[in-house]
Amino acid sequence: MMKRRSNYGGCVSDGSATTTSSTYKDEEIDWEMRPGGMLVQKRTDKSDSSAPNVRIRVAYGALRYEIFVNSQATFGELKKLLTAETGLQAGEQRLIFRGKEREDGDYLDMCGVKDRSKVILMEDPCSREKRAIEMRRNAKIQTARRTISDVSMELDKLAEQVSAIEKSISNGTKVPEVQITTLIEMLMRQAIKLDGISTEGDASAQKNLLGKRVQKCVETLDVLKISNARVKPVIVTTKWETFDPPIPTTAHWEFFD
Repeated sequence: MMKRRSNYGGCVSDGSATTTSSTYKDEEIDWEMRPGGMLVQKRTDKSDSSAPNVRIRVAYGALRYEIFVNSQATFGELKKLLTAETGLQAGEQRLIFRGKEREDGDYLDMCGVKDRSKVILMEDPCSREKRAIEMRRNAKIQTARRTISDVSMELDKLAEQVSAIEKSISNGTKVPEVQITTLIEMLMRQAIKLDGISTEGDASAQKNLLGKRVQKCVETLDVLKISNARVKPVIVTTKWETFDPPIPTTAHWEFFD
């Protein structure tokens, strides 16, 4: 911090004399170093409020934006305004002015930004790569959820068939063994689908629940298969009704002269 001594409205007296018409006032001024090594007076909120606003033209690819900002704002503050317009976070932005990338702490007016100046906005390559990875990850998660949903719907239908077979066998009706075997194979196909799904978080928990449900249905069918073998098939006999043969009749012929 540096001090500057100012003399207001009077002359300076020597050390032994006093002058009533002269006053001395010490002003404490804060200084800061600007980019390029320039030492200037540190700005305050009061000085910023009196600075005019400027309109900055921002080019982002084929898009164009006009941003109104205080002329003594920083490029970091400009990035915050651009976040609302572009959706890019401040850390994902790179601002180019006069062929040079500007740091967040650089002041607009100190870098020569004036009204209707043009600034180029570019997305940080690392951020672009992270966003692409995140999009692929989200797409993978959505695909896994759709597959799990399809398996769940198919499993509901197969579970209804298992219940129907169980009810038939409990009522003493023998079920064709091929029907039970086919149903087990269909359940195992759904189990294979579940094993091929890469999941995480809630989807992983749902996948595990469906896997346990498939296993339970298969175990139930294995038990029903044994019970079905013990069910005696119902033998249907047909009783035929017999009839006596008809009585032969003789024809009487009448002769005429």
